[in-house]
Amino acid sequence: GSHPQLEDVAPRIVEHPTDVLVSRGDPATLSCKAEGRPPPAVEWYKDGERVETDREEPRSHRSLLPGGSLFFLRVLHGRRGRQDEGVYVCVARNHLGQATSRNASLHVA
Repeated sequence: GSHPQLEDVAPRIVEHPTDVLVSRGDPATLSCKAEGRPPPAVEWYKDGERVETDREEPRSHRSLLPGGSLFFLRVLHGRRGRQDEGVYVCVARNHLGQATSRNASLHVA
């Protein structure tokens, strides 16, 4: 027989990000923690577009922390479309499915 505790489990978000107000140039963290078996991969989306982190772009000022949170070394705010202000969600996926967090807004003061 199979042991139930070893069955694969679809992801679920156990810690949702919350709205953040941050001064330009300051660091910020958007929290996200997901559970599942196998452990889900976490991706972040801003205004519907996938957020690149230092995993894809080593010079990025955004890092995906081991638990799944998104860390900004310094929040960018500019007119050239590089700003970090927007609405973020984190998405956790494994082969059984995906879970999407609540929306969290990042506002730059």
